Amino acid sequence: MLKSVEAIIEKNGEVRLQKPIHLRTRCRAILTILDEKPEIIAETALMSEVALSEDWNRPEEEKAWSHLQKVQ
Repeated sequence: MLKSVEAIIEKNGEVRLQKPIHLRTRCRAILTILDEKPEIIAETALMSEVALSEDWNRPEEEKAWSHLQKVQ
């Protein structure tokens, strides 16, 4: 089985997977280190996304911001 997963490697060598994976058994892996910096998203932004989306997706909000949307 070949499968690619995204991870962040900390300066101390700790590897953090971006999403959990589930394997049937222990397996070997090859790690490729990219030269680009990882895109780091603040935890508070991720945690507040669901709560804010409830407010953002209300009809009143759509109407209030409709003047900024492109005419289709």
